[in-house]
Amino acid sequence: MTETATVPAAVPPAELADDGRYRERVSLVPGAAVWARTAPASGAPQRVLPDGCMDLIWADGELLVAGPDTETHVTSGDGGARYVGIRFSPGTGPAVLGVPAAELRDLRVPLTDLWPSAQARPAGGLLEAAWETGAGLGAVLEAIARDRLALTQPDPVMTGVAALLRKGSSAGAAARTAGLSERQLHRRCLAAFGYGPKTLGRILRMNRAVDLARSGIPFAAVAATAGYADQAHLAREVRSLTGVPLGVLIR
Repeated sequence: MTETATVPAAVPPAELADDGRYRERVSLVPGAAVWARTAPASGAPQRVLPDGCMDLIWADGELLVAGPDTETHVTSGDGGARYVGIRFSPGTGPAVLGVPAAELRDLRVPLTDLWPSAQARPAGGLLEAAWETGAGLGAVLEAIARDRLALTQPDPVMTGVAALLRKGSSAGAAARTAGLSERQLHRRCLAAFGYGPKTLGRILRMNRAVDLARSGIPFAAVAATAGYADQAHLAREVRSLTGVPLGVLIR
């Protein structure tokens, strides 16, 4: 029997991941995505690129929070381990999790370390029940996030700043548009994103470049389209943020 055949049929196809495969779907939570993957049977390490986001993850039976990364996070889970998560757009995670993003930068922590047991246990219980019955784990994660967002909304100013930085705006221009000093912007970005606007801008630009390169666009054209000075600048930035050349990332 194949690994896929052992997964309960009640699990929505968007939440299934073949060995080593990654899949995702658009979430009902605005700006979020529900994703799933199964660790390769070989146990080979997997790269998770920094993207300015925070995730709530059901990690093979454990409920974890992934903070915003400043560099590539290399996973080394057991072969066949299953992961289902919801990835929040930059600035949304702190509203769901109740913790400033900077406190979780480059960390993976159990949700029980962040929430009182009266809140964390019911969430974990819902996911355990879904895990045992074959119900959609992603839908449960979405419900948890939506309940939290019904009480606390993301900072709309920071949501706007993220959109500006994604379009290539400088930190100074983003601050002026937001009506903030650069010092105020930096402080609010730490709480919303985990790092300052310049770092977030670098990370968002790098992810756009990787997406373009994966679509088959030549690296020189990727550099020009994504806003790098030249191909060498693109190469330096990708290696600085991920530790490997662009060519390795898109294999």
